[in-house]
Amino acid sequence: MKPEIISSTLKKMINHKHLRKLLAKRIDDYIYKNMVNDDSEDLRQVQIKRYQFLSAMLHCVNRNIDKGSVSGKIIEKIVDVLVQNNLIRKDKSYNHAVEKFKKRYGEPPPTFIVFSPTQKCNLKCIGCYAASGADTPATIPYPIVDRVISEVHDLFGGRFITFSGGEPFLYKSEGKTLLDIYRKYNDMLFLVYTNGTMINEEVARRLAESANVTPAVSVEGLEKETDERRGAGTFKKILSALEHLRSQGVPFGISVTATSRNIDILMGDEFYDFYFEQQGASYMWEFQLMPIGRGKDELDLMVNPQERLKLYRKWEKLMGEKKYCLADFWNSGVLARGCIAYGRSGGYIYVDWHGNITPCAFIPYYVDNIYDLYETGGTLADAMFSDFMKNGRKWQRQYGLDDWKKPNNWLMPCSIRDHYEIFRKSVLPEEAIPEDQNAREALESNEYFEVLKNYDEELQDLTENIWQNEYLNV
Repeated sequence: MKPEIISSTLKKMINHKHLRKLLAKRIDDYIYKNMVNDDSEDLRQVQIKRYQFLSAMLHCVNRNIDKGSVSGKIIEKIVDVLVQNNLIRKDKSYNHAVEKFKKRYGEPPPTFIVFSPTQKCNLKCIGCYAASGADTPATIPYPIVDRVISEVHDLFGGRFITFSGGEPFLYKSEGKTLLDIYRKYNDMLFLVYTNGTMINEEVARRLAESANVTPAVSVEGLEKETDERRGAGTFKKILSALEHLRSQGVPFGISVTATSRNIDILMGDEFYDFYFEQQGASYMWEFQLMPIGRGKDELDLMVNPQERLKLYRKWEKLMGEKKYCLADFWNSGVLARGCIAYGRSGGYIYVDWHGNITPCAFIPYYVDNIYDLYETGGTLADAMFSDFMKNGRKWQRQYGLDDWKKPNNWLMPCSIRDHYEIFRKSVLPEEAIPEDQNAREALESNEYFEVLKNYDEELQDLTENIWQNEYLNV
């Protein structure tokens, strides 16, 4: 099945209810046939996991279209962006930008960026990676935000942007909000991590009009867990936001931070059934609490290696058996063939509210700043080639990105979380600048170093046999 046929079949599936089940099976069969085969350069189990993820995504979206909680118009727009631009390459400017970048720099551009244009937030969550709150007003001016997005579009050929924060729906500069960005760049898809409390009926209506935005609403579990970390009454506001999104047909997902406090509910089914079946989530992203930002002083909130392994097994079951579309930023490393930071092809770089350009939202160190680059005649692309970014991509290649048949343990894909000692010695250059005081103190703390080093060693002991027996030797 050619990409053009995939696109047309998906659109028929969206618009013809009586054919939807049949067409969905046809697409699912195509995905399996093309992903799980002996000719693939991927390990067999990596192929299967990647198939299961896409199959679950198809299942979740199809279910929500059947329920009428997702607009076919919006899904068609997403198909246009993801399939036509990324597979069919119908947009010639996309091809031109990627080839021009490769010719100039000798390697392909990152596929997307994560952008936090404001640190301001109306909540103050325990252990927040961004240390955000009402007292952190740093915000990038709209013309700079616009230029960054245009460079992703024109220089990288990117058609996908993730917004984070802070709270993206609080962003405002020169009378503009991110809603203006969504409308202007209508051939791009935007994933927005949000606490959900700012999504009212009017915001949901405007998101539906743009038809190129999917919010990932942050929760911690059900009401008890969410309000405990995010503040009393937050859960009810989230449910109201989800109702507004459903009423407008805006596809949404949820985002959850796994901690030692909510690990129990994440190991059961009630949490997932509630959001996928009752609330109509189309996907879920899971992030294990990282000890950065306010999390630096909350090391006890990290899930321990044994709990992380349990979450991995839970992910396998939910995705493979229940067909819930979810991915864990660390446990699902096989989906992306390892770490996606440092601007690799298929990966991203991160721009924060001060304009600092870091390899990842969870690596709070930088060399380049977008304001400085623009003042000296540079572009976002120039940040790709600092020693920091190049060291990271070199580590990725050595760890398995250059040899999909014999990679190192992709159950430990993260350079800073899973290989902290190597990160400090071989990836982080001397000229790297801490993003904030928390990041500076982490570098100076022997206790912090030992905690993460011991975590990594224990995780290695727990996962290496799984990697060998369930991935490499099958």
